[in-house]
Amino acid sequence: MKTYWKDEEGLTTVEYALLLALIVVVAITAWTALGTGVNSTVTDVDAALP
Repeated sequence: MKTYWKDEEGLTTVEYALLLALIVVVAITAWTALGTGVNSTVTDVDAALP
């Protein structure tokens, strides 16, 4: 058990997985906000055209 407790390689893998999950959440949030902004702009332009 002591060798597994001192082994930090598995911990590093978990840290990288959590970091990747955080990056994915931030990317999805940014993509959603960008899509909302583009949709609003297109709607405004459509409304302004005769």
